[in-house]
Amino acid sequence: MKLKIFENLLFWIGEYAKKVGRVAARPMILTYYVMMDEQTPTSDKLALGTAIAYIVLPIDLLSAKRLPIIGWLDEVMSLSVAYQKIQSNVTTEMERKADALLDKWLPEYTPYVEL
Repeated sequence: MKLKIFENLLFWIGEYAKKVGRVAARPMILTYYVMMDEQTPTSDKLALGTAIAYIVLPIDLLSAKRLPIIGWLDEVMSLSVAYQKIQSNVTTEMERKADALLDKWLPEYTPYVEL
């Protein structure tokens, strides 16, 4: 059952990729692979999931309406934590798999070499 849920998630990432393109979809695919990898420490998965949830959910620790500039700092910090956790756990194998998946979903963006 768990695998089926994540297959559906990958399907929806693919639908998103077809709309926004390769550059915007690649970080999402890498995030998916980092979260699914058994080698990624649980603490990093928890920090990454928490950072993403904080950005997506409507609750703010510092309200941007009350504190216009300071209120955006919590989102910036969440994004920086998420970015750092993803980058520290991405392997060359994950990058290769992400590029292969994007080539499959977006064949018009695949560079072809003429012989």
